[in-house]
Amino acid sequence: MAELLPLKAWRYSNVLAENLEKLTAPLFDVVTSKQRDLLYQNPLNSIHLAVPEGDNGHLDAKNLLKKWKTTGVLEQDAVPGIYVYYQYFRLPGEKEERCRKGFIAQIKASDWEENIILRHENTIVSAVNDRVDLLRATEIQASPTHGLYEDPTQELEPWMDKAIEQPLYELEDYQGVREVLARITDPSIIHLFLKTLAPKKVILADGHHRLEAAIAYRKEQSKLPISSNWRASDYHLMYFTNVVGNHLEILPTHRLYYGEGLEKEHFFKGIEEWFEIRPMGDAAELSNYSFQRKHSFGLVWEDAAYVIKFRPEKMDQVATGLPEVLRQLDLVLLHDVVFDKLLGLSPVEQRSTPLLAFERNFSRCVQEVQAGNARFAIITREIQLSQVIEVCNSGQVMPQKSTYFYPKTLGGMLFATVNQEEFDHDYAQYFS
Repeated sequence: MAELLPLKAWRYSNVLAENLEKLTAPLFDVVTSKQRDLLYQNPLNSIHLAVPEGDNGHLDAKNLLKKWKTTGVLEQDAVPGIYVYYQYFRLPGEKEERCRKGFIAQIKASDWEENIILRHENTIVSAVNDRVDLLRATEIQASPTHGLYEDPTQELEPWMDKAIEQPLYELEDYQGVREVLARITDPSIIHLFLKTLAPKKVILADGHHRLEAAIAYRKEQSKLPISSNWRASDYHLMYFTNVVGNHLEILPTHRLYYGEGLEKEHFFKGIEEWFEIRPMGDAAELSNYSFQRKHSFGLVWEDAAYVIKFRPEKMDQVATGLPEVLRQLDLVLLHDVVFDKLLGLSPVEQRSTPLLAFERNFSRCVQEVQAGNARFAIITREIQLSQVIEVCNSGQVMPQKSTYFYPKTLGGMLFATVNQEEFDHDYAQYFS
């Protein structure tokens, strides 16, 4: 059972919110170093709470948050609400505007084994620990994770459409996406949202490290006594979107390899054993190539590009210890054959090695290779939402960075507290 609550959000004061575009930030796991450097220059940008600088950044964020609260930079909403969140966007080459509809609320950070929130990717321990340290120090959540639910009746959409007509904010973000946020405070309508999601399973689309940290923090804090029926540290900030009738786009995430000493003749001999190789000439040609065939990829090496297509007769040698639902995925095959069998990086090493990087931007992949920084790039195709759902329902997990749901949610529009005093409210009214 998915246990949701509305939230008494902390938000930038009305005066500051007039320039909210300058205060919001990309999520911690997608913001680039150059973006961070620019955002850090604004002393009021939310990046200082989401991705604080330095070895003691979590303590600096704690002190900064306290200052922002006492000086009125941030103000807390007096009553809880469901925050309706619409993202209007266009994909490259499209003229028609799309809209991804959803809402932001709190969900109990249940263990994966409870089979309420379903994950599809592994996490890296160091990244989770960093999030736990930050959560413990600040008692604030600076950005929502992204969860998917299935409601064929689309019962909540009319209420969201009505709310979005009177937005709190409307701004353009770093992706060129038009972000619109509204709020619902009527207890009877909030009850409908909580009731609709209660019997659902939630598929975690984005934010595995942040949710893993929330689970760890919940367990840590559960030993402390409270007088309330609702424990603040049990809950996690999440953006919910319906998989039915919605614009859910998953973009590919490409792979860059930075290992030195890899000889082209030796590497290509190994590739040819597993793949058919088709020269493409200029690497730019791959940007318009449609990878229709299953288990096909682009390969950028120096100034040349290739399409490599897996030899199906070799399938019985791929990831033999994994269940079929995983073995058939492009990225599982890629990681098993290219990075494990050919380059000698075990699945465990692949999750933490500096030799392997993940990049969504095709042009940047080509630049990194042609500049001699990366040895080669593997261009992948997008995974299908149906595949993500199938893997989640199977209880299995994909290789890291298998999905890139677009557009990403934006950090800094609102903040959720896990401080018990700030969190306390009579939530019983939303369940009757």
